[in-house]
Amino acid sequence: MTQLSHMDFAHPYFGAFFLLIFGFVVFYGITILARVVSRKMARLDTEKLKLSIYECGPEVSKQPNKISAHFYLFALLFILFDVEIIFMFPWAVNFKVLGWFGFLEMILFIGLLTIGFIYAWKKGALEWHSIR
Repeated sequence: MTQLSHMDFAHPYFGAFFLLIFGFVVFYGITILARVVSRKMARLDTEKLKLSIYECGPEVSKQPNKISAHFYLFALLFILFDVEIIFMFPWAVNFKVLGWFGFLEMILFIGLLTIGFIYAWKKGALEWHSIR
């Protein structure tokens, strides 16, 4: 017991530290146990199962992708500008507290947002093309 006398079990964060270490050990142990059990229980003759149709429906055939990447780009730009607009709400709430410094920061932010918008517009990212 004299070897552990230098450890302070009454420290306020000792319980949190112990739970953190205990959580990592339990997580690692369950992960290893799940891997071992799944490898013991897995069937090794699944080639026919992998090639069969899942539940029902027509057989799967390779088709070219008909979805344009333009939809992805349009959605990404929408989310980008939408999130940037959300950043303006806390600024508007604390506008009086921030003063001129906050006002100049928002002007700079809106300027950068405008530059990005003009860049996307010039590249044609905001134009809607029909797929044919």
